[in-house]
Amino acid sequence: MTTWEYLTAPLMIHNTAAILNNWGKQGWELVQVVTGPEGGLVGYFKRPADAGAGQANTGLSAAAEASRQFEGQ
Repeated sequence: MTTWEYLTAPLMIHNTAAILNNWGKQGWELVQVVTGPEGGLVGYFKRPADAGAGQANTGLSAAAEASRQFEGQ
């Protein structure tokens, strides 16, 4: 039986494709996008629990960098 791990993350509108592509390269599958409690978009992802073994979390790094750029830092 497949076991899953999950990730929820905010999606920056101006850099969504790059962020989603990075997560996809790590084996994350986008399951759903919903409006977050403060109005932004939140992505829900899943991947088999053993898919991320030995991989850096470049998708999260890309999201953090996009956030810094958006905020002008």
